[in-house]
Amino acid sequence: MASARDRDDSLLPFTTPPSTSSSPIVISDPLDGFLSDPNSHIGTSASGSFQNEGLLADTSASSSDAEFGFSRGEFRTSQLAGTVEFYERHVFLCYKNPQVWPPRIEAAEFDRLPRLLHAAVMARRVDMRKETRLTICEGHDGTETSNGDVLIFPDMIRYRRLTHFDVDTFVEEVLVKDGEWLPGTPETLRGSYVFVCSHGSRDRRCGVCGPPLISRFREEIDLHGLQGKVSVRPCSHIGGHKYAGNVIIFGSNINKEVTGHWYGYVAPEDVPQLLEQHIGRGEIVDWLWRGQMGLSEELQKKSQELRLQPNGESNVEKSSTELIQTKERGMNTGPCRSQVEIGGCYQENGSSSCCQNTSLTDRISSPDLNMMATQATSEKKKSSSKLLSRRSKAASARKFCAMPTWSESWEREDTYAALAIVCAAVSVGVAYSCYKQLR
Repeated sequence: MASARDRDDSLLPFTTPPSTSSSPIVISDPLDGFLSDPNSHIGTSASGSFQNEGLLADTSASSSDAEFGFSRGEFRTSQLAGTVEFYERHVFLCYKNPQVWPPRIEAAEFDRLPRLLHAAVMARRVDMRKETRLTICEGHDGTETSNGDVLIFPDMIRYRRLTHFDVDTFVEEVLVKDGEWLPGTPETLRGSYVFVCSHGSRDRRCGVCGPPLISRFREEIDLHGLQGKVSVRPCSHIGGHKYAGNVIIFGSNINKEVTGHWYGYVAPEDVPQLLEQHIGRGEIVDWLWRGQMGLSEELQKKSQELRLQPNGESNVEKSSTELIQTKERGMNTGPCRSQVEIGGCYQENGSSSCCQNTSLTDRISSPDLNMMATQATSEKKKSSSKLLSRRSKAASARKFCAMPTWSESWEREDTYAALAIVCAAVSVGVAYSCYKQLR
């Protein structure tokens, strides 16, 4: 495998590559990928349109997996955290399917809608308030996502049936002015949305790894009755061929904020853990985590460092103070958190019991889940802030005062305030005594 193919692609959205024939929606180094591989047999016309739907028919499953799939030599050899370029909004255009996507679908002559939408976004990029990334996802007429539908995150809205006649108006009103596209009515998206890079004509690794991941997601969704709560679909190249399988999960966290988390090196056996831990419990699966929409590469790394404290817990909402609190009171949570089976149990808030019989379906669909989780998080933050303050001040406090056991929960400021009140009372008493004597 040539070293040039190991170079990771640029993750900058909407960056025009050196080639004048294309300006990718999702970016790759022109040298990255396996399109030059003699076994790829990808047919394209002069216009760049994909002609051969039998992308992988010429190789056996075992040989493809060994060279491009989950058994390839480079699989899980690179650091993942901090590999997502900063951006703030993700726009998905639903259009056909991976079997007919050309390598550069945004530049294909006969794929007019994605080509015109990409050109309009590029032309108005400097006028947009939010750094925006555009990706193609699968669309089928007569299904939930038809050709021309546009999904926007973190807005969690869908516009139906965009046509090439409406592209300029749509970009102006929705992406530049952050308003509504009047010909269409935005629909609110609910639940979690999973996108798996399956752009095989762009890179063989994505073409080999993507379909098995989608199949496993759909199997688990059907098995646990999550239809309508978790949606999964293939998407075009999102950046980082060498991290295939690449997965993005959009959904609300316990604070009802929509987040977009990227995962790399995902294999089919990791799917139950992503459903159980990330979607079911709202916890990041750190060993597969690449980054997050809205965070710079540096903040992505720092965010993971805060989660990966010595106790080994990983929680999407944990701050440094919460991690310290958990270490103090929950030394027995590690074994429970390590269980990733669907419907497994885990330690909750440091309680003595490890068993949780609530199913994944109940946790995802419960109407009170967000409210309860938000309240619990608020209470944890208040108590953990006090604990952090006590720990940071303990050493200096011991130098001047040996506090009695019953008052260990007091802050130093509380002690000073109490002493000030006592001194004030004594002063008032002395002053009053002097006043009486003078009379």
